[in-house]
Amino acid sequence: MSKLKGLHIVYAAIAVAVLAVSLKGISRQADVPRAVPPPAVDEPADARTSEVAVLAGGCFWGVQAVYQHTKGVTNAVSGYAGGEQRTAHYEMVGTGRTGHAEAVEVTFDPRVVSYGQLLQIFFSVAHDPTELNRQGPDDGPQYRSTIFPMNDEQAKVAKAFIAQLNAAKIFDRPIATTIEPGRTFFPAEDYHQDFLVRNPRYPYIVINDLPKLDDLKRAFPNRYRSTPVLVAAAR
Repeated sequence: MSKLKGLHIVYAAIAVAVLAVSLKGISRQADVPRAVPPPAVDEPADARTSEVAVLAGGCFWGVQAVYQHTKGVTNAVSGYAGGEQRTAHYEMVGTGRTGHAEAVEVTFDPRVVSYGQLLQIFFSVAHDPTELNRQGPDDGPQYRSTIFPMNDEQAKVAKAFIAQLNAAKIFDRPIATTIEPGRTFFPAEDYHQDFLVRNPRYPYIVINDLPKLDDLKRAFPNRYRSTPVLVAAAR
């Protein structure tokens, strides 16, 4: 934990106080998950049994956990995308000057869950796509909402879905999610992997990320898996 710096530590201290209040009987009022429709444009079904998506939506702990609990996902790795390999380190990315975003590489079986369906979860419960260069308590371009398409087909699906959601005015504000093709994903340090599973009582997780799992289960009950797929098990 000594390596966790910046806003995560500051917010953790605030969260401790919030938790103390909760213990006195004041419970959190759960928000209703957003009703985000499925994408009108999706990848065509084919014979592939494995595909990769790379998504960024704020702190990677929560995004990783959401996809670890999604049926059809075979691995979800926290890491960095958008910058160079030499700067793909937590302390450097935290400066906001590397071009990287905290991202998650999601390996999935497209016969079980499609790329478009993963994006539906991304826009519904994994993060707030209307926040520009921030998510919740975390501020800076390293926390931006970004889709890193692995090919032209993924880019087409992502672009069409963003246009669909904006046209339907699903959100109160325009979607701030960028599409950044041709970027390389770099895995994060080991202590960031499976973070929510290993630290379910960590204040930042309790306040910001466990509610995402609740929303996933409520909004997508047929896609939710109670037992997460772990990076440690996939290695």
